Amino acid sequence: MKVLVLGNGGREHALAWKLAQAERVSQVFVAPGNGGTARDARLKNVPITDVKALADFAEEQKIALTVVGPEAFLAAGVVDEFRARGLRIFGPTKAAAQLESSKAFAKDFMKRHGIPTAAYETFSDAAAAHAYVDAQGAPIVIKADGLAAGKGVVVAMTLEQAHEAIDWILADNKLGVVHNEGGARVVIEQFLQGEEASFIVLCDGKNVVSLATSQDHKRLLDGDEGPNTGGMGAYSPAPVVTPNVHAKAMHEIIMPTIQGMARDGIPFTGFLYAGLMIDEHGQPRTVEFNTRMGDPETQPIMMRLKSDLLEVLLHATDGTLDQVELQWDRRVALGVVVAAHGYPLTPRKGDAISGLPADAENVMVFHAGTAEVEGKLQTSGGRVLCVTALGESVRTAQQAAYEALVKIQFDGKQYRQDIGHRAVKR
Repeated sequence: MKVLVLGNGGREHALAWKLAQAERVSQVFVAPGNGGTARDARLKNVPITDVKALADFAEEQKIALTVVGPEAFLAAGVVDEFRARGLRIFGPTKAAAQLESSKAFAKDFMKRHGIPTAAYETFSDAAAAHAYVDAQGAPIVIKADGLAAGKGVVVAMTLEQAHEAIDWILADNKLGVVHNEGGARVVIEQFLQGEEASFIVLCDGKNVVSLATSQDHKRLLDGDEGPNTGGMGAYSPAPVVTPNVHAKAMHEIIMPTIQGMARDGIPFTGFLYAGLMIDEHGQPRTVEFNTRMGDPETQPIMMRLKSDLLEVLLHATDGTLDQVELQWDRRVALGVVVAAHGYPLTPRKGDAISGLPADAENVMVFHAGTAEVEGKLQTSGGRVLCVTALGESVRTAQQAAYEALVKIQFDGKQYRQDIGHRAVKR
């Protein structure tokens, strides 16, 4: 079978890498792909991003399954286009993808269906938003209502930061948000105390299979300091997601979401990512939904997945996920993101990359912001690489990842030195 993966980040490299291991897969295409997918003989980059052109390509090549990586393709209606042509694709429709593409839609949906989340209000008027923040006080969370590649959230610890974030989103669009119809809007939320975890499941419209738990590190700097990013590293499993928290997340958040979407006439298929905030009593609340796999969570999760991903996704697109039980490597996987100079606001491109280790059973370097230019690898985005390792414990996985990382060189590289620190302390 030929398979197509849509996207050009680390998540897509990891998905393509895993799909290429499937017994029945003869070729994995990645559209448009990156420098890492270009270097893997089992993968082939396709320089197409237009939705209709991708569907044409899938028809011509007789692609058996297409897997959608990033949110932009979903918001552009790629699933609707493929399904209209009778092509098998895994991901939510444009309407269902609103759970991610519109924070306001997601919050209203959660309120309507009684799904635990933070109190909130939505504003398009800056003066009203500023007044609301002054009345509520800090800390407070400011979210752009639109696609922002994981950078549309500001956790404001002071009123000054909150007011600045409102202006960034509603006036200056400094976060590069793709606004939804009706223009710029901001969702302002109550700040939740606790520990965050990523809870990702596969959905076929009715049935749900949960993936291994993981935890992302959103802040740029060690000790969870600095600005929010798309994610600076992740590990799996996440000890904070105890069996009790897992059961609550499924019963109170995931299943009510899938059932609520079906009741609203928008059945959800694809990867559903619930960002959870787990309080000291083990009660999870929903911070946000993503309608795709997380990045960098996908990289450690794919390192641990022992099941044939193609067979799993064929069940998911047939509506038979109730027949699937996933097998996992008992070891810990941990990935450290190596970012470009100036990330997250002004990442520099074009720096030459050297010192990449060879792929190994327990260490993989997944590419994100890389490109091959005249046979040489260089940076082409903010998050450049995710160095991912397996180990018997969080500490051994951490050591293996950092040992591989220090050999990799490019000007201005930056990375956190404490990925996995919460799990190491437990």
